[in-house]
Amino acid sequence: MRSPAVSVILLAILTAGPTLGARAEGPAPLPVEAIAPGVYVHHGVHAEASVENEGGIANIGFVIGDAAVAVIDSGGSPMEGAALLRAIRQVTPLPVRYVINTHFHPDHVLGNATFAALGAEIIGHKNLPMGLLARRDTYVANYTAVFGADSVKDLIVVPSHLVADRETIDLGHRILEIRAFPTAHTDSDLIVIDRESKTLFAGDLVFLERVPASDGSILGWLKAIAQLREIPAARVVPGHGPVTAPWPAALDPEQAYFERLVRDIRKLLAEGGSLQQATDTIGLSERGHWQLFDSYNARNVTTAYTELEWE
Repeated sequence: MRSPAVSVILLAILTAGPTLGARAEGPAPLPVEAIAPGVYVHHGVHAEASVENEGGIANIGFVIGDAAVAVIDSGGSPMEGAALLRAIRQVTPLPVRYVINTHFHPDHVLGNATFAALGAEIIGHKNLPMGLLARRDTYVANYTAVFGADSVKDLIVVPSHLVADRETIDLGHRILEIRAFPTAHTDSDLIVIDRESKTLFAGDLVFLERVPASDGSILGWLKAIAQLREIPAARVVPGHGPVTAPWPAALDPEQAYFERLVRDIRKLLAEGGSLQQATDTIGLSERGHWQLFDSYNARNVTTAYTELEWE
């Protein structure tokens, strides 16, 4: 796998003082858990990004081979990326050769700059640069609203090695398989499979406990779920939620939620119901099953309604 130069886009958020979250001795290592030999995961919190959690709301991790390390999602801020690097250095001195972004959402990619500075190759779906750059201004505005324009110098690093279908990388007697998906959670979803431990890093194609958030196609996501079920994984690392759920049963809650939305929206459309009626009524019976439900259900219904009305 060749390593083209990493394209770094500097966003004009200049610092007037120390980086937020920095300490005199540097960031504390991110807490990580070994879920299989050589496979480590940090569990994101079920919350929105905040100063307190430094954007650490997604599950991120790394895999260690005999020659190198691969990071799967770099975190929701430069501070989290630096803390993840500290965690890696507590475990191994091997170089971090790759960072794989499972999609373009900020809680998964805003730690890229830490690893790009080390020369790591940043890998993503073929659609990821376009999706990330199209949302750049929104991400910057949201980020500075939380962390402050005067306290953080932020970098968005766009992956330079783009995956259209399937590829593998070798960490030294350890093969990671990378698979790209058609539009589902987003239009830039990747999964990563560690063949040695049979660990599946599913990114945000799998949500547990926290309600799924659709930024793509609900029908495409249901197709992706069917494909994911065919993977003989020993364990799954979801984008959000615990990694202890049985596989593939971990897919059941989000599949049931999406199927309910599709069924109820189709019924409402057949009756001539409006989008406002849909967002006011559909999916509410699921509220007790998901955290952050009220923040995302109406958005999911809107995305699904817009898609299904053109069937």
